[in-house]
Amino acid sequence: MERYEQIERSIIKKFRKPIWRKFTRGINDYDMIQEGDKIAVCISGGKDSMLLAKLLQEIQKHGKMHFDLEFIVMDPGYNESNRQRIIDNAAIMNIPIKIFDSDIFGIVSEVDGSPCYLCARMRRGHLYKNAQDLGCNKIALGHHFDDVVETILMGMLYGAQVQTMMPKLHSTNFEGMQLIRPMYLIREVDIIDWCNYNELKFIRCACRMTENIEILEDGSSNSKRQEMKNLVKQLEQVDSNIAMNIFRSVENVNLKTIIAYKEDGVTHHFLDNY
Repeated sequence: MERYEQIERSIIKKFRKPIWRKFTRGINDYDMIQEGDKIAVCISGGKDSMLLAKLLQEIQKHGKMHFDLEFIVMDPGYNESNRQRIIDNAAIMNIPIKIFDSDIFGIVSEVDGSPCYLCARMRRGHLYKNAQDLGCNKIALGHHFDDVVETILMGMLYGAQVQTMMPKLHSTNFEGMQLIRPMYLIREVDIIDWCNYNELKFIRCACRMTENIEILEDGSSNSKRQEMKNLVKQLEQVDSNIAMNIFRSVENVNLKTIIAYKEDGVTHHFLDNY
């Protein structure tokens, strides 16, 4: 058995409950894939996007619907070793990637303050454009359950708002394009376990701007997302249901107990109909 076949088998067999079932449930619950779709799987080279690629390959082979896949890698300015690791891992995992270049890292390196928001918008735009050029109607990103929970907390604690990372979205700038997040229900710890079990080594954050973020012995850093990750970990030591409760909080919003909310840019206040 080839190594890539062993990796595929591990998804269906050993990690069936924590990964495969949650993957298929997310796709079904949020109606992410339709017959005839052509999906661009966006690969950064990290553990999440590489697992996403294998999951979509597997459901394409074993699922009931017919759809096509393109595996695209945008190189925003990786160093040579990171780029080569992506190529090597794709070969190991039998993922037929297509690489296209951009100079995003070079552009955002000249931005004062935190360039993360600008970088994310630029990366998303490049991915949509390349996917559209390939005839795709959707792009798939590798965000997972923990990303969703951390986003909810960051919005509340640092943005003073209640919002979440949606499982799918219509593009506002690329007509007819959608974004889907098929790993929406998968926990990060299970992704890490899958990587370790298969002895796979992926690149971590390759951004030049975050190379100097220091992770201290207590797990703290100047990264807001890392702060949220640490906070959830601490809270789960008290109650293992904390992360799930945070996730479900944005599914169980009672508008009659909300002081105000916004819809299509319009603010609705509880006093309007008091």
